[in-house]
Amino acid sequence: MCGIAGFQGSGSHEDARRMIARIAYRGPDLQDAVMIGDTGLAHARLSIIDLSHGADQPMFDEARELCIVFNGEIYNYKQLREGLLKTGRHHFSTDSDTEVLLHLYREHGAAMLPMLNGMFALAIHDTRDGSLFLARDRMGKKPLHYTESNGTFVFGSELKAVREHPAVRSALDPIALDQYLSFEYVPTPRSMVQGIRKLEPGHCMRVRQGRVEKDEAYWTIDLTEQPIAEDDAANRLDDLLRKATERRLMSDVPLGVFLSGGIDSSAVAYYAQQCSTQRIRTFSIGFEEASYDESAHARSVAERIGSDHHLETLRQRDSLDLIPDLYAKLDEPFADASLIPTHLLSRFARKHVTVALGGDGSDELLAGYPTFGADRFRAFFSALPTPAIGALRGLAELLPASDRNISFDFKVKQFLRGFGGPAHHVHTRWLGGFTPQEKALLLTPHVREQLQERTGLEPVDDLLRDSPWANAKLDEIIHVFLRTYLLDDILFKVDRASMYTSLEVRAPFMDVEVVEFINSLPNNLKRRGFNGKYLLKKVMRGKIPDAIIDRPKKGFGIPLSDWLRKELRPLCDELLASKRITEQGLFNAPYVDRIVREHMSGKANHRKLLWTLIVFQLWHKEHRADLA
Repeated sequence: MCGIAGFQGSGSHEDARRMIARIAYRGPDLQDAVMIGDTGLAHARLSIIDLSHGADQPMFDEARELCIVFNGEIYNYKQLREGLLKTGRHHFSTDSDTEVLLHLYREHGAAMLPMLNGMFALAIHDTRDGSLFLARDRMGKKPLHYTESNGTFVFGSELKAVREHPAVRSALDPIALDQYLSFEYVPTPRSMVQGIRKLEPGHCMRVRQGRVEKDEAYWTIDLTEQPIAEDDAANRLDDLLRKATERRLMSDVPLGVFLSGGIDSSAVAYYAQQCSTQRIRTFSIGFEEASYDESAHARSVAERIGSDHHLETLRQRDSLDLIPDLYAKLDEPFADASLIPTHLLSRFARKHVTVALGGDGSDELLAGYPTFGADRFRAFFSALPTPAIGALRGLAELLPASDRNISFDFKVKQFLRGFGGPAHHVHTRWLGGFTPQEKALLLTPHVREQLQERTGLEPVDDLLRDSPWANAKLDEIIHVFLRTYLLDDILFKVDRASMYTSLEVRAPFMDVEVVEFINSLPNNLKRRGFNGKYLLKKVMRGKIPDAIIDRPKKGFGIPLSDWLRKELRPLCDELLASKRITEQGLFNAPYVDRIVREHMSGKANHRKLLWTLIVFQLWHKEHRADLA
């Protein structure tokens, strides 16, 4: 796990060094930069495989015709290296996957990408034709941002590295702001800064003379069902998860596993222990608030599989003290508050290991989120006349606002928020922040004028416009989840939360063989009735405690609603003060005042709306980007 940055066009060696210094936490072992004509490449290294200086980056090939900067891990690099050696045309001086990528590119060019099993963002400069080649892994595990400005192309692992280049302007993108308010994150390909984009997963691009010449997909999601017997599917998934986990145990530094007490992380911990000759280290955190604490479940799994378990129970103060520094580091606003416990878990694990495995991806691939179950109710409620739904909303508002994690009143109110728009928007409305109707009250006329008739949910429309899965209900939802929530919420969260502590996190469920197999399964093996992750539960039965398999999903929450009324009240009052909001010119102060009052009085639980605004304000205060 590392950080990369660079440019082609105007710029200097000092510019490249400054860019990589902005994300040095991604690679604390070494930061370096080179200039090759008008191209600058920079790299921050976190040493994982081949700790020698020969594996440092930027790395040249023997002929010094190719130079690479690479962030990630290629899990099948040894097999790829063997294939190259058999040709008799390649020789290696290190044991690194980076050097294998250079030789693969010389042998195959862009055609090497489908051969790679791993997570990566890379850039290769080719002096033979002066081109710059960039690529991102299939699922978007590793981030890659870029922009073109007056004949200069600039890229980097994070926005802050790109913005450091002198050719880059930093105006706020009103469309990205609108989408952020809807999703609680900025969906790919936009970023919060106008003109800076995210390279889409499974895409590569070629740049010449500072301009993008080609941007194309080398891999796309395929949800075409392949018939398979249930027992055969279970055996196949068992084998693939075992192999995917074993591949991710490859490391020259200490390694462990995140263990939350849910089925996904428990499955990864189980396979990691099965593939290890020694007790693996597992890590979990506990909370003082009982409804948020899952440490007992994690402990029961650790005892069952025999891992060396490490638990840290967090005081409330630990989380609160973390907030200013953590959110100041974010390169764009991100309002999923589980970033906080994920970062605390990463920080705790980093005291013991440099690499951790996690269970991310299973919920999206196997339809595990509660909203998939709620969707079955939605069809019934959608048939009700509009006045009846309005009456139900009124009754729901009479329910007392609870601060407990995923409380009954929260679920009822969120469920009813899903109505009022196209059916394919419903999951985003359930999981996200402001509805289009609420944004009409929140945003000033000046901002709304720039948005015209946009709803903020256009990224979902764009995904489904040309999708073969647009009329297949479960496939449609899974496709949207894989390309929105997984990509720009879950993977963004884990990348930033772990990288800020210089910890690499690997996800066996994101293995290309696992992903392609699960995507090919009949839908009744992914979800059966209200039972999500059906096949995974079948596979894990007898391997981990039944109580872990059968318990409802809780998520990685914190008591944010209560904190906003108490410990975070001063921060809320400072950032959402009427004077500040009015001077900023983005939001309507009277509406913001209203939702603050309703939350503080206990009349409503507006934690998601308030946190979405507070996080934006923290980002805006630190990274200052205003409308052009």
